[in-house]
Amino acid sequence: MSGSFDLVVRNGTVFDGTGGEPRQADVAVLDGRIAAVGLVVGGGREEVDAKGLMVTPGFVDIHTHYDGQATWDERFSPSSGHGVTTVVMGNCGVGFAPCRPQDRDTLIKVMEGVEDIPELVMREGVPWNWQSFPEYLDALDKRRCDIDFATQVPHAPLRVFVMGRRGVDREPATAADMAAMAALVEEGLHAGALGFSTSRSLFHRTPDGALTPTITAAEEELAAIARGMRRAGRGVIQLLDDFQDATSEGSTEFAMLRRLVELSGRPLSFTLLDISLYPGRWTTLLREVDRANRDGLPIRGQVAARPVAVLYGLELSFHPFSTCLAYRAVEGLPLARKLERLRDPAMKARLLKEEPVYSNPNMLAFMRNVANMFVLGDPPDYTPPADQRLDARAAALGITPLELAYDLLVAGDGRTILFHPGANYTDCSDANMAEMLRHPNTVMALGDGGAHYGLICDASYTTHALTYWTRDRKGERWPLTWTVQQLTDATARAVGLGDRGRLAVGYKADINVIDLDHLRVAAPHPVHNLPGGGRRLEQRADGYRATVVGGEITYRDGQFTGALPGRLVRGAR
Repeated sequence: MSGSFDLVVRNGTVFDGTGGEPRQADVAVLDGRIAAVGLVVGGGREEVDAKGLMVTPGFVDIHTHYDGQATWDERFSPSSGHGVTTVVMGNCGVGFAPCRPQDRDTLIKVMEGVEDIPELVMREGVPWNWQSFPEYLDALDKRRCDIDFATQVPHAPLRVFVMGRRGVDREPATAADMAAMAALVEEGLHAGALGFSTSRSLFHRTPDGALTPTITAAEEELAAIARGMRRAGRGVIQLLDDFQDATSEGSTEFAMLRRLVELSGRPLSFTLLDISLYPGRWTTLLREVDRANRDGLPIRGQVAARPVAVLYGLELSFHPFSTCLAYRAVEGLPLARKLERLRDPAMKARLLKEEPVYSNPNMLAFMRNVANMFVLGDPPDYTPPADQRLDARAAALGITPLELAYDLLVAGDGRTILFHPGANYTDCSDANMAEMLRHPNTVMALGDGGAHYGLICDASYTTHALTYWTRDRKGERWPLTWTVQQLTDATARAVGLGDRGRLAVGYKADINVIDLDHLRVAAPHPVHNLPGGGRRLEQRADGYRATVVGGEITYRDGQFTGALPGRLVRGAR
């Protein structure tokens, strides 16, 4: 094909996102769309030599929490440094719209507790130039960013907007409350939301330990919203649930999900984890997913591409001693001074003996379960062997795992990160995670970018998926074609974004040029670049030679070019 183009990516090995076999081809771009894939004779105003490199669609991450960051930052970091060109936020029922001025503090507390976003950051960064959800979208519409972003109507702010204090206190919704919530979800969907999200997880609490507003919402309330979605005729449902009632026979909570899909006529996805505390629950849920899809109910599990883990360190949000009373005397000190105090044998003895106290009992129990932790290392090892777990290492040294954790935290420069997999790594094996990921009714997700700023850094899962599952895993490795499809076309279609995720004529020109042989993810490290000097975890990658959004090169060899083609995506397409 001949002609003049804005951009031509030449001589690459094209993985088009459909799962088909790769081929040597050029990719031409004109006016932000793919204009040709094949032998391109015409030149481009800009060209990228992709000889010997992979050329893929841009990655679509459907589970993020950039709701706040989207309002103050032009870069969706760390996701945009890992080949992601579109993110979906507003997940798990939390967000910042709709919101009346008197309810801002409530939503800040919810986001602080659930998503580990410091209160100061939100007070300094979120502009609050909206009240209704359509006004929030209008505010986002003015943003110019490095990648595209879409959002959903989150249940917690919706409930508080309609019910005020009664919603915060989780009182039952009245018929009028439910009608109002359903109408507002309809309004949000028509304005451009991709769907509606909620949470029913007991892990989701405010900093003072209170459950978030949605946790105990009755099925009748969710059913009213589902009927509103049916009237709108659009949108997806996203949900986080502990499924505590799940047994080998099934789950009454899952039965409710079936009814919501029947009422709404819309697809639903939920977070699917192999949680160490609840072995085997994932198999029950997968059987329920199979049965639902056989019955014509589109329900999918969202599965993480690597172990879901909490990171602990002296510069991070938590560590096994951070909620001890004695630690308060040093927590605000500069790292060097903190290390000096923590290396005092008397301080060590006191902290090893003292019982911690924290408002979230689930989180407290988790962060003190040091026996199941590892040192993350650099480069990070997300599937470490059992003999590297702290219980095994401590036994070999003749000390307790808690003492070993202390020694590791204060060793060297004090920047050791402890890695605590709570899901998808049962018995130090990735086998269950692999089975979930390969299931036909699951989708690869759960990057959580924009949240858990000092606790989790999973937004790099796209890079991990390409390197670990296709190149570095010991044992069975997966075809590149399949893995690319899971990061692109499969995720885009799961949320109705049918205009991206493939390298084909007419599709949005979101492209990655990747040197797979040199693709690496670095260890996460804290940076202080949030509003008010807030801290977050950053994680870089090597091997992305170029990332293209809407036909513009946004990153070259990991360096931001300054281009800001990213826009709000309104509604399915």
